[in-house]
Amino acid sequence: MSSSAHFCFDYLHRMTSVAYITPNFTANAVRFIDALVGLYDLRIVIISQESTSLLPPWQQSRISLSRQIPDVFNSDALTSVLAEAQKRVGPFHRLLGATEQLQVPIAEARKALGIHGMDVETAQNFRDKSRMKHLFEEAGIPCARHTLVTRIPEALAFTKKCHYPLVVKPVAGAGSQTTFRVNNDIEMQSAFQSLGHKAAEGVVIEEFVQGEEFSLDTFSLNGNVLGQTINHYIPTPLECMSNPWIQWRVILRKEITGKTYDDIRTSGVKAINALGINTGLSHMEWFRRKDGSIAISEVAARPPGAQFTTLISRACDFDVVLAWLKLMIYDEVEIPKIKYSSGAAYLRGQGHGRVARITGLEAIRSKYNDIITDVRIPKRGQEASPSYEGEGFIILRHQDTKIVEDALKDIVENVRVDLE
Repeated sequence: MSSSAHFCFDYLHRMTSVAYITPNFTANAVRFIDALVGLYDLRIVIISQESTSLLPPWQQSRISLSRQIPDVFNSDALTSVLAEAQKRVGPFHRLLGATEQLQVPIAEARKALGIHGMDVETAQNFRDKSRMKHLFEEAGIPCARHTLVTRIPEALAFTKKCHYPLVVKPVAGAGSQTTFRVNNDIEMQSAFQSLGHKAAEGVVIEEFVQGEEFSLDTFSLNGNVLGQTINHYIPTPLECMSNPWIQWRVILRKEITGKTYDDIRTSGVKAINALGINTGLSHMEWFRRKDGSIAISEVAARPPGAQFTTLISRACDFDVVLAWLKLMIYDEVEIPKIKYSSGAAYLRGQGHGRVARITGLEAIRSKYNDIITDVRIPKRGQEASPSYEGEGFIILRHQDTKIVEDALKDIVENVRVDLE
């Protein structure tokens, strides 16, 4: 064997094998894979329900092995395909996925294959919202009053102790897609009907917290907090889900180091410690009540969605997705430091059907051209999005927080997307 051949064999032998699991190749998944394939010391394995032929050619060229399976959420099937893949690429160093519902199946595959990472119990702490609330209560962490039920009579009994309005969601929900605000017994029954078979698995009913909603996104390494950012929802996601016409906005203010947020920063660290996360990026939803007190709603052990990774990237002037991958794969630390305020305006269609017209956009782009960093323009003929994120978005940043706040308000009030 030639010396160059020996070098190539030795290099490949030393390469680290990492599997990335995703149900579909959404724009967000493609972004994560794009950052992953830029790490050239890895053998990259992709497991998905779709064919990697859907990925851009430059990504396909960097993938060592791919497998398409019917259900990535089936832990037995996932473990089986990963075990087979290990015979081709060697033992996996890490298993990664950014989808909420994948965290438990991935943890179960880690356990079966002896791979380092978040264990099954910790993953369940984050997925089971009732279990999460009990851990919060045991640790003295402020959260909404709640109960776990499986039947309507149990739900109605809780309303005698904690009055309407209430929030209803499945025990293993994700985001606001299957979360309902209910104001009376009829709406409670309707929510249960909408949840269908999920109701038998458990339904969390909790106090509807009156106040403002925020997120707290935290980078951690070996149990130590590296950095935190706070996003402010205007209005709350649940209000947006209840009113499809609302074009909402999110702002990440750079001024979060003062006393205003001391309580959530402290409680946030207690919460993720109680849940057991060791290394990673966690996404927490929390409220500031009208009386000034806080209540943590829930926490996810994965990077945030809804363009939040872009918002954090722009505010801190670094690539959050790449930083998360390096943290998870190499334990490599890049501490996020907030340099700007950033914000996102979510463009949501008015009416039903497909995108027919977009008005007011050119004036907005001209007015804020110097501070707009990212744009996804709704396209004519595009189907209405099933997500509360809407059909498009505009992201901007500036040193002056008020300029960002005023621009976001201007955008949601003057850009209109019509569906027909």
